[in-house]
Amino acid sequence: MATVFASSAAATAKQPPSPPLPKPQVPVPPLKFLCKAVTTIATTSLAAALLTTTTPSLAVSPTNYKLYYGTAASAANYGGYGGNSDKKASAEYIYDVPDGWKERLVSKIQKGTNGTDSEFYNPKKKTEKEYLTFLEGFPRLAPKEVVLNNLALSDVDLQDLIATAENVTSEERKDENGQVYYVYEINGAGAHSLISVTCAKNKLYAHFVNAPNLEWSKDQETLRHIHESFKTVS
Repeated sequence: MATVFASSAAATAKQPPSPPLPKPQVPVPPLKFLCKAVTTIATTSLAAALLTTTTPSLAVSPTNYKLYYGTAASAANYGGYGGNSDKKASAEYIYDVPDGWKERLVSKIQKGTNGTDSEFYNPKKKTEKEYLTFLEGFPRLAPKEVVLNNLALSDVDLQDLIATAENVTSEERKDENGQVYYVYEINGAGAHSLISVTCAKNKLYAHFVNAPNLEWSKDQETLRHIHESFKTVS
């Protein structure tokens, strides 16, 4: 019995301990895959941000302008279809014209009848326009009410606009050189008009900006800009 017991004990002592169970291995994706995944997430986030961002309307984009030089030449000296002289060198007044607006050619008859010297219009909205008239023999401005009534005498559209106006305002302003301007705003039943009038070189200059009420509500910022850009050149 002693021998058997000893043999069993020896066999037990010689058996090695069982190895620990291996830990489960989490597969590590290759670096290339990780970079691709990060790029995909970033692209998706950017696309979502762009979709939720409000795109600005084209209507509020800034308008570009070109400077027009007017010569206020008399009908007798008018070269027709733009004149024959260098307008910048002989300019008597300037104003801004929005890009895309077209010049309406002024005939000698128009110039001699109502003093129209230049005119531009929006080809997409042809009743939206700006133009300038001048009269000779005016060394200084008369009272504001008298000036507006005199302008209407040779402008049938202005007469109708004043007759149906819901509101007419007028004010006096001076530019950086002390030049006096009368500024009128006429809110008519069907149209809106901005008028700037001044005297220089024994002439009376009147700059008009006209638009139907519907277009005025859409393009007011541009129309006010071209109205305020008018001034005489000393």
